[in-house]
Amino acid sequence: MTVEPRNDAFVAFEHVQKSYDGVSLVVKDLNLAIGKGEFLTMLGPSGSGKTTCLMMLAGFETATNGEIRLDGRPINQVPPHKRGIGMVFQNYALFPHMTVGENLAFPLEVRGMSKSERDAKIRRALDMVQMGAFANRRPAQLSGGQQQRIALARALVFDPKLVLMDEPLGALDKQLREHMQFEIKHLHENLGITVVYVTHDQGEALTMSDRVAVFNDGRIQQLAPPADLYERPDNSFVAQFIGENNKLPGMIEELTGDKALVRLTTGELIDATAVNVKEKGQKTLVSIRPERVEFKPEMMPAGAHMIDAEVLEIIYMGDILRVVLRVAGSDDFVMKMRNTLGQTKLDPGQKIKVGWHPQDARALDP
Repeated sequence: MTVEPRNDAFVAFEHVQKSYDGVSLVVKDLNLAIGKGEFLTMLGPSGSGKTTCLMMLAGFETATNGEIRLDGRPINQVPPHKRGIGMVFQNYALFPHMTVGENLAFPLEVRGMSKSERDAKIRRALDMVQMGAFANRRPAQLSGGQQQRIALARALVFDPKLVLMDEPLGALDKQLREHMQFEIKHLHENLGITVVYVTHDQGEALTMSDRVAVFNDGRIQQLAPPADLYERPDNSFVAQFIGENNKLPGMIEELTGDKALVRLTTGELIDATAVNVKEKGQKTLVSIRPERVEFKPEMMPAGAHMIDAEVLEIIYMGDILRVVLRVAGSDDFVMKMRNTLGQTKLDPGQKIKVGWHPQDARALDP
């Protein structure tokens, strides 16, 4: 997928490639434009090229080919400390022998600020992350969440226009991680800074981002706002990587515009939205989100497709019930039901019919 840089881009990657051995490319012809004040997340599995892109933008790695621009100027030859970029890492990277205040003072001293100016900026940055009372503590005296707040304050203390974050919440427990996601998002909105964020956690990406670039094999597979990625994945990789997803293999029986009639491998015919298919007779994977599957006739939308199913397993997850079904020869088809009062009880072995709206079924590449 090629994403052409815009002329008004605050950050632009133009035909950027990266190879460590001169043979295989870790990043393949990346074209990406990031707007001023945008929160863009680079999302993908390990080895997909996302962290390498972040490190090239920070200046810790050099692009093999292509150009990286920041606010209109090329920065390929600019050393990291002269790029004016704030960085937050997963391991916090705080100086253990310095107090919190001294950690925050360091990037200001490097920039030659006076003591009074430094003190004012440190107070402001600590207040932003609700850590004003901790200036004289050392990192070892802080919890993981507090250390992450200090790392965030240090990245913001010199008023950078761009902040890069590399898996910054990976070391935190689930509850604290979710809390910090909202804190970072609110800071971004309040300060108007541009954030480029790297993660392999798709829930994090969906929660925080204005747009998400999904990486695989050194290329962007799709670049879109979170809702578009989830509701309208461009290919099978994105559909599988973002959220839970049912997939039914089949073949295109008929193709009319963006509508496809698919014959499943078990013979059933279903309607689907044609996304990544070109012609009749082509193999396809039909993608359906578990929460779009329904089994009560009165809940079915008009034009819903019905198919036989057998209940294999019911997993209680608190707010939802995760029902594993056998559908069209697949034993891992999932339906998610809200755990509401009076919800119809299902039992393993029970034969039911399930359905979904044709627009929620997407015919993708196999």
